Amino acid sequence: MPSTAIRNLRYDASTRTLSVWFVPSGDRYDYEEVEPETYAAFKAASSKGRFFNEFVRDRYRFHLVEHGHHP
Repeated sequence: MPSTAIRNLRYDASTRTLSVWFVPSGDRYDYEEVEPETYAAFKAASSKGRFFNEFVRDRYRFHLVEHGHHP
């Protein structure tokens, strides 16, 4: 079942950067110094939004990379 909060995830192991695209805005944020184990658990989580709130939000430095497109 698709997440209602998270549109897409991508992880760059070489820089330990987690990219997260949000619904409905489509905005992409990059989170820094994220452990590979955290990404693996995030990807496998049944509720991406709940996992994000508990284990990613407010725990890593982040910045807005791009704004999504609004109709």
